[in-house]
Amino acid sequence: FPPTTPIIYPRMKESPAAQRLKTAWLIRPRPHPQASLRLFCFPYAGGGASIYHGWPSRMSSPVDVCLVQPPGRQGRWREKPIPKVDGLARAACEALGPFLDRPFAFFGHSLGALLSFELARLLRREGGPMPAHLFLSGHRAPQLDDRRPPTYDLPDEEFRAELRRLDGTPPQLLENAELLSLMMPLLRADFEAAETYSFRPEPALETAFSVFGGESDEDVTRDDLDAWRLHTCRSFELNMLAGGHFFLHSNEKRLLQMLDERLSLLLP
Repeated sequence: FPPTTPIIYPRMKESPAAQRLKTAWLIRPRPHPQASLRLFCFPYAGGGASIYHGWPSRMSSPVDVCLVQPPGRQGRWREKPIPKVDGLARAACEALGPFLDRPFAFFGHSLGALLSFELARLLRREGGPMPAHLFLSGHRAPQLDDRRPPTYDLPDEEFRAELRRLDGTPPQLLENAELLSLMMPLLRADFEAAETYSFRPEPALETAFSVFGGESDEDVTRDDLDAWRLHTCRSFELNMLAGGHFFLHSNEKRLLQMLDERLSLLLP
């Protein structure tokens, strides 16, 4: 029970450095301020930072794992989602800039892979720091056309059927009309971002790529993933893991083991 007389604690004044390192875009379950490397994890369409919540405690590498939280989801659900990849990349660039003060890498799955790739290209165009490594998961190379027609503007029932086919939305959410109606603006905005993306040719990045895919993914084939190699001047590796499109959940242990091995090579 609270005391009858409230206790008033003196308000501590934050340093300018501490103020700069605060943004709604990042969640850091286990901050590692002394780490020499940061890993930024970008969620898939409709997902939030919580999909990576357990990662910091399961990685053995001394890396500062930063979970990216774009607007419109979870703790930012009152904010309007951004329905374009370019808009997401620009907003992320502005928000994450203060955290790029040491070596860093990006991991993104599906829409998150596309966003992390475009963010790296935006940083290069603006003369900013570049990621030491890109971990791209579950998305075809950006120059390839989507083989499926757009779904983001389908009527609700058909859009719900597409969500069910992809098997990435919890069944309890699909069956809860009230909760699903709250999620619809975010889901449609994220799908619009992915489905209206337009690739613009640029020189390959001076960043190594590690690409991951699910062996049973019906929408993203091995060839789709291998085509990412055109966008790097450095090393490229393709890894196929057991599972479908959401193998990062069903095969999380193996994926984290592989990430750990590669991140350890980036450490001083």
